[in-house]
Amino acid sequence: MFQYIVDYFNSISWTHPATISFFIIIAAFTTFSILERLFPYQKGLPYFRKGWYIDVIWYTFIQSYIMGIIIFSLIIGPVREALNLGDTGLLSHWPLWALILFFFVTHDLYIYWFHRWQHHNKFLWRTHEAHHSVEQVDFVAGSRSHMVEILINQTIEFAPIILLLDPVTGIQVKFIKASIDAVYGQFIHSNLNVKLGWFGYVFNGPRLHQWHHGDQVEVYHANFATKLSLWDYLFGTVYNPDRKPERYGVWYRFPRDWFAQHFFSVYRFNVSKVENEPALKWYFNFRVNLIKLFFKGWKKIFGFRLNKRRLVDGEIYGPKPELSEFNY
Repeated sequence: MFQYIVDYFNSISWTHPATISFFIIIAAFTTFSILERLFPYQKGLPYFRKGWYIDVIWYTFIQSYIMGIIIFSLIIGPVREALNLGDTGLLSHWPLWALILFFFVTHDLYIYWFHRWQHHNKFLWRTHEAHHSVEQVDFVAGSRSHMVEILINQTIEFAPIILLLDPVTGIQVKFIKASIDAVYGQFIHSNLNVKLGWFGYVFNGPRLHQWHHGDQVEVYHANFATKLSLWDYLFGTVYNPDRKPERYGVWYRFPRDWFAQHFFSVYRFNVSKVENEPALKWYFNFRVNLIKLFFKGWKKIFGFRLNKRRLVDGEIYGPKPELSEFNY
């Protein structure tokens, strides 16, 4: 067993862009975990907040792995082979810094407009509402995005990189861009009380994006930028008041489960009724029941009870109405 572990680590290419990108993302994850505890924007937000499990396990790990295979192995890869592009690249003669800057700016401008369209089109909204369903926004919340949204955005983002560059340069740019996306995504969603000053007119930060996730009518169509807040200022969609959002999430009841969230985007159903169906209630409350079982087992084995974490003010909002109650 020990030799198997040693062989596995010896087989890792520690200098490969994918490996370096992985450690950069893990380092950012650790850093934001600490900084949010020290300098919180919304005080009292627990680390294992509402929806943490689904965001980390289902969206960050399981869905990201599946979508990586679909986008790169089943879509972009076959397209490159069909075009017979070989080992040359139309833009490969550019310096690496120029390629990063080019793909960074052009994709960010695209994301601004597509994101804005998602908020104005009721069908595209269905691919984006899951991202806004988080009621407690922290650096992990950015990972919650519908599979169709990921499919569209990441295909449009990475296809030009793979198709316009030679394989070696393409891999470098791909993982540098992916690292920037991941780290900056964690940053703008982070529960950090940070002011960017004049830099905030160009670069997006937690304050603007925390407002974007607010369940308040003032910001339903504002703050669409991801990395460059410049677009919001240029196109008149910025909203940056000197106060904090009162609540987060969508304005209607949204499913708690990854499968149910994706099904809800295709077929609207009464969430409270479905989640309380006897046949499904056990499934939807599986993790809660598992935690309760753990506490009971602990008390039975060790003879004393562990204190459960108490909820902080505003952690659980009042029940939201069903979507069917709105003229949607």
